[in-house]
Amino acid sequence: MTRAALYARYSDDKQSEASIEDQFRLCREHAGRERWQIVGSYEDAAISGASTILRPGIQRLMRDALHGEFNILLAEALDRISRDQADVATLFKQLKFAGVNIVTLAEGEITELHVGLKGTMNALFLKDLAMKTHRGLRGRVEKGKAGGGLCYGYRVLKKLDGNGEPIRGDREIVPEEAEIVRRIFCEFASGKSPKAIAVGLNRDAIPGPLNRGWGDSSIRGHRTRGTGILNNELYAGVLVWNRMRFIKDPSTGKRVSRPNPESTWIRTEVPHLRIVDDALWNIVRERQKRIAEAYGADRREGRVARLHLANRPVSLLSGLMTCGCCGGKVGMVLSGRFGCLNHHRRGTCANNRTILREKLETRVLAGLQDKLVSAEAVEEAVRAYVEETNRLNHQRRAQQDTDRRALAKIERAIAGIFSAIEDGMYQPSMKARMDELERQKAEIAARMAEAPVDVPDVHPNVATNYSRNVARFAEALNDPDGGRQAAEALRSLIGQVILTPGEKRGEVHAELRGELMGILGIAAIQPDDGRIRVMTAGVACPRNQ
Repeated sequence: MTRAALYARYSDDKQSEASIEDQFRLCREHAGRERWQIVGSYEDAAISGASTILRPGIQRLMRDALHGEFNILLAEALDRISRDQADVATLFKQLKFAGVNIVTLAEGEITELHVGLKGTMNALFLKDLAMKTHRGLRGRVEKGKAGGGLCYGYRVLKKLDGNGEPIRGDREIVPEEAEIVRRIFCEFASGKSPKAIAVGLNRDAIPGPLNRGWGDSSIRGHRTRGTGILNNELYAGVLVWNRMRFIKDPSTGKRVSRPNPESTWIRTEVPHLRIVDDALWNIVRERQKRIAEAYGADRREGRVARLHLANRPVSLLSGLMTCGCCGGKVGMVLSGRFGCLNHHRRGTCANNRTILREKLETRVLAGLQDKLVSAEAVEEAVRAYVEETNRLNHQRRAQQDTDRRALAKIERAIAGIFSAIEDGMYQPSMKARMDELERQKAEIAARMAEAPVDVPDVHPNVATNYSRNVARFAEALNDPDGGRQAAEALRSLIGQVILTPGEKRGEVHAELRGELMGILGIAAIQPDDGRIRVMTAGVACPRNQ
């Protein structure tokens, strides 16, 4: 029997999630008419069709296709799979190599001709849509209306035109927030730093943008890009638009900002939105200029460290550290030292302890080797994991055997009814019976499609392999060529590092939490031409403390 997988996607978080189910319903009806067995369904919600790189649903689909799980991919239309011309061509090639045909309700079976024509049409559609959107926004901005999202200090002004349609793009000042904006400008003009301002606002329990705590970066921003409270010209009664453009990095699928030439900026006077007078605005700009000049002189004299080098060393723990007091993020706060960002940038946490990066990484490596996955811990974790996996697999196999027998019986009954009809033995009750059989068949097929797959057995030498490989990774971290790869591999073992201040002066406790499947993946690492290659384990598993 033909085994089909369904794929559905909607691209905007303003759309209804029912769009996914609507697409699946149409695809199921088509598969039923074709008598295809649905063995899986994949979806991506509120994710653009301009790239497949960041879509977890399409990535799972490709892995299962290469494992031979299905031989038909069914979707509503080709643009549901992707609108990117290169992505469509790549997916088509990979699925064809895996023996999978693409079928859509709109185009039928997809061929090279569809890939070329539809891919080009979709690419042109995206380009045309972007140009029209940009043109429409420019016209709105030139009339003094909003060309994007709201910023702190303003709210949407809801009005209707003569036909009862909403008038879009109008804003008005929020008096309470305007007072906070003026306070920030006055305190900065008087000599306070953005960090001190943020700490004071948080101490006074004043909610920041999006009702979050204040941070120094949200106040300071980026002077040349016009970001941050202190650089927003709207507060001075000037609406500036088109400072930046956003393009997608083809290697990651993420949007990256690029500055536009100042000659392309659109500037419109909006005096009714002014919050800060010209005198205060100019004082702030002058102080920012002096700070920038002093910073530039310091850099020329070599007194300021370059924190954002393109080839900076890999940080093993970046993004994995959490403050044990407030639950916030821990990051680099001083040269080579980690600390709670809520304390050092916002003043909302009392945890003022910092710890050297090298010292913390050494402790984490020791924990990985000696505590998190000691031979006994790994043996017990793997034993429990294997027992539970095998139990679930046994239940699944038993259910699938029952479902297969029931499905075969239903198909024989359906075939019998068809034979009776062909022999002229039609009875009105046959239609009701056929509908009931088809309903039972669809339920069983759906249950079989949602059944979990078997998990491979775990090698008994996992603990020994793990200990050896962690030691190799610890050495490789200092290798200029292999350090980045080694750090990424080790990060798969670390779920979270929680830093909590101890009772003694300067004491910091680190609690390490890890992932069992990361441990199993590291244990499966194989040497290859003197380099380190990771065999990825693709099965989710509960976290072990």
